[in-house]
Parts: sequence; structure tokens; C-alpha cells
Amino acid sequence: MKIGCPKEIKNNENRVGLTPNAVQAYVQAGHEVYVEAGAGLGSALPDATYVAAGAKMVPAATDVWNTVEMIVKVKEPLESEYSLMKANQLIYTYFHFAANEKLTKACLERKIIALAYETVQVGNALPLLKPMSEVAGRMSSLMGAFYLAKTQGGYGLLPMGVTGVAPANVLILGGGVVGTNAAHTAAGLGARVTILDINLARLEYLGEIMPANVVCLYNDPVNLEKCLREADIVIGAVLVTGAKAPNLARREHLKMMKPGSVIVDVAIDQGGCFETSRPTTHSEPVFVVDGIVHYCVANMPGAYAQTSTFALNNATLSYGLTLANKCVENACREDAALRLGLNIYKGVITYEPVARAFNMMNNYQPVELVIG
Repeated sequence: MKIGCPKEIKNNENRVGLTPNAVQAYVQAGHEVYVEAGAGLGSALPDATYVAAGAKMVPAATDVWNTVEMIVKVKEPLESEYSLMKANQLIYTYFHFAANEKLTKACLERKIIALAYETVQVGNALPLLKPMSEVAGRMSSLMGAFYLAKTQGGYGLLPMGVTGVAPANVLILGGGVVGTNAAHTAAGLGARVTILDINLARLEYLGEIMPANVVCLYNDPVNLEKCLREADIVIGAVLVTGAKAPNLARREHLKMMKPGSVIVDVAIDQGGCFETSRPTTHSEPVFVVDGIVHYCVANMPGAYAQTSTFALNNATLSYGLTLANKCVENACREDAALRLGLNIYKGVITYEPVARAFNMMNNYQPVELVIG
């Protein structure tokens, strides 16, 4: 199979879909790999390392898209890339369709095959989402701490405190992979941390593994409002697999919060879990609503590109090789995890939460029927 890796074009997206190590693995499996020149530079991976691994370097993104049967990316195709997508072409990347109707319709119209990292699922685990959730979770506490500084728009509280001065209160909505990593980082900084979740078994588990400065509470309206009033940093870490994130905090909740406190919405890829959230970029990461600083960067791990690129490839490579070696139909027939990753197939939605997000159930078919 001919496999391609174009350079990412999202704002300050420095990750790359394939590392030289991954290229070598595909080549050794008998595939041809085409990489756009400069694709790995943001992750400190020069073209020469790709050539040494067996890649064919091409000068432009169009040369990649026009040549290959399978595209391996990091982020969803942007509008300028829609016309490059070819019918029957397999695109293997993060899509987050449920938060992006325009992208969904474009992929349907272009009749591509969309295999979404974020919905590949083994039991309750999301193995291709997990590494980036770890990065984003750890980053969220750091970004919250940074923007709590008065010079960055916050009200000037040092999150870990100092002798005689109390540390910050960090509230985390959701106790999954993002929330767990955010809590470990915030607790390590010395902040007082509260995790809210509705899964009692998860709360019990977190209560056993977290340090003493982390409290785990059931998320009900009373606890939510009490914690929002006390919070200096609020991290949105809620995930509904493949579906739009629920708005747990509404605009009226902002009036309960301390002016100059900070919201970090890690769920923004799936629409965000704060009513007032909207996607931002690394070049313009924050905005203020009702005195509350909002950090809603939609590709947070792109800031730590080398770590993120290698962590992502560690997870995606084995599934990518299965897709390339067996073709997407056979791979999805044999592997239930990959079947759940198939969101769109040649003009048909095959992942129900995406169809429901846009009232497009008339264009939905179960993946088992589509791939036979």
C-alpha cells in the first residue's frame, strides 16, 4: 500500500503523523511511504531521518494526497485540505466529528474512509486517545497555573503558595485519563485539588491512588456550585466517546467564580464542557468572559510536539500496520477496536454518535452492514 504523511497545517501544530521509526516499520512490512518535505521539523525530525528510514520525500502536500491510498495525520483535515481528499482514500487521524458538522459533511461528500483515533476502543479504554490525553491533562494544570498570573490576565495567585500563604484550589471536572493526569500535576505543584465525577467506582479508585491534597467528590449541582465558588483554576476533562461534550458549567456559573480565575477546557476538541468555551489557538490561546480567563486551545499537545509525536506513534503504529497489511475492510472485520474507529465509509456515517450529533440518522448505517 502507498501511505502518505503530509505536514500538519493547523495553527502551531508541530506534531507529525509518522516518525522515522514508524516509516521504517511500514517500509519493512512492504509498503511505500511518502512524506512531505519538512513535515517532521516541528518535532525536531529532519528530512534526512525520514530518508534514512526509507521514506520517499515529496515537495508539497498535494504530491502526498494525490499519490497515496492511506493518509496518516495527527489532526483533522482543515477546509483548505478538503479538496485534496480523494474518494475511497483511507484517512487515519483524529477527527472529532461530533463537534464539526462542516468537516463531517465534507468527508461524506468526498466519500473518504475516516478511521478516527479517538473512537478506537478496547473495552472501556481508548488506546489512541490516551497518550494525548496524558499530555493534555498534564499541560492543563501548567497552563492554568501560567494564566493565573496577573501578567497573563489572572488575579495573581501562585498555585503552590508560599510560607504563610495558602495554595490555589484546582477543580477538575472528570476523573478519566485527562482528569487523573491533571490532578497528579496540580497536586505535585502543591495545589489543593478536587475531582468531580459521577462514576462512584472511579471516584473510589482515584481516592485510593491520589495524594492527600486531592479530594474526590460526586458531581451533583450542589457540589459543583460550591467548588466553582472556591476554585482558582477549573479544568474541563469530561469525555463522552465520539460524541459532543456536555456543558457542565453554564454562563451563569461564571458569576459564582472569582474574577481572574482560569478555565482550561481540555474537552474543546469535542465542543467543550463550558457553555462559554470556543476553540482558541496557541498563537491566541485565551479570552475573557465575565472576568474569567478561558484557555481553550484545540490542539494542546502540539506545544510539546516531540514528546507528543512519539507518544502518539507508539500507540497508532500497530493499528496502522494492521490497516495497511489487511486493508481497512478486513482489518475492521477482524478487529472490534478498529471497527469502532470507523466513523465514515465512502459517503455513509458508520458511527452512531456522529449521526445523532447532526440529526443525520438517515445517512447512518452500522459498520457491520457497510463492510459486510
